[in-house]
Amino acid sequence: MATFNTICVIGLGYIGLPTAVALAREGRIVIGVDIDEKVVNKINRGETHFNEPELTVALKSAVENNRLFATTQVDCADVFLIAVPTPLDKDLKPDLSYIEAAAEAIAPVLNKGNLVVLESTSPVGTTQKLAHQLKALRSDLTFPIEIGKEADINIAYCPERVLPTRIMTELIENDRIIGGLTPQCTQSAVDLYRIFVKGELLSTDARTAEMCKLTENSFRDVNIAFANELSMLCDRFNINVWELVALANRHPRVNILEAGPGVGGHCIAVDPWFIVSQAPELSRLIQAAREVNDSKPRWVIEKVKATLADCVTEKNITPEQVSIACLGLTFKANADDLRESPALEIVQNLASWHTGELLAVEPYIVERPSQLALNVKMCDFSTALQKADILVLLVDHKEFRNYPSEKIRQKFIVDTRGVWRQ
Repeated sequence: MATFNTICVIGLGYIGLPTAVALAREGRIVIGVDIDEKVVNKINRGETHFNEPELTVALKSAVENNRLFATTQVDCADVFLIAVPTPLDKDLKPDLSYIEAAAEAIAPVLNKGNLVVLESTSPVGTTQKLAHQLKALRSDLTFPIEIGKEADINIAYCPERVLPTRIMTELIENDRIIGGLTPQCTQSAVDLYRIFVKGELLSTDARTAEMCKLTENSFRDVNIAFANELSMLCDRFNINVWELVALANRHPRVNILEAGPGVGGHCIAVDPWFIVSQAPELSRLIQAAREVNDSKPRWVIEKVKATLADCVTEKNITPEQVSIACLGLTFKANADDLRESPALEIVQNLASWHTGELLAVEPYIVERPSQLALNVKMCDFSTALQKADILVLLVDHKEFRNYPSEKIRQKFIVDTRGVWRQ
């Protein structure tokens, strides 16, 4: 079993930082690397730059015990763990520039016996491309793509599979898929994750591990697209979709996920496009699901417009006199994560055409989001309930879900989560 005393984690975001903390908590020395100096400085003060239960206390302990420190420069280590973003470009193709930059950063400090693990969600073949890039940068070392098990450097892929708001629990307890470029690479990575993972460590090859991550999120995306399509059909047929799904799910082999205003986050809204980009002619269902989910915010906006028209007619007022309150901005409940949020997209669209007051309630964000349109007024939930003519529920935060529906005075409600209209 390999021994890893010093581990360099590149990318200190939603995955990299919790992983670094988990390793430090098990007694390893962890070098955390990020290009953002503000993030680096906060971490070195023992402060997190995003909200995640249990992370702040664990980070503070790791920093105070000198087990974890952050820097903008990569240094020598036994393991290099890459957890950088892999966003989509304007053509809906994966942007691998952050992985390429990470490879360039670690290449000068690689030493014989090192392990390189890629955690970033990636198209099939990316781990192999990473090995080729490192080989081109370090011709003095040998890599598994050229001589197999005798290589100086081991390289593997291990995708994250955690849920925001539960990262510090699921990081430890969930099973992990580990795929190396050789069986030796796989075993070396298994030894690494055995340091802190209590779940089962499942071995495979790198290409299968890459596809497994994309498959998991594409499966959920397709299922959510089915639920979202049902919600639009039920609206047309005047059927309560929440009741319908609850009834259908009583079938022993049916498990329909929840409909909503769309799909957000760094995984489900992005990863299926990685498959589509590599084989568009063979991924028609996956692409169709993406298109359904990407179109749902526009459908919600049309519902708000129709509700606004009804409100104007019934109250005999002008649109400028109508106050709309949007409840929730994040991509999921009880979290502060705005990445790919359909709720934020909807609010931004409403801000572009609604001439009356537009309120936004987001209990999990302290500072006003910089990307939020200037004519959107942030307020608390009680103010929105007092002032708004129309409520648009976009995120089922517990503050909204736990509020008794009988206390809501508004007649005009667009509830995309079925919280008050079940």
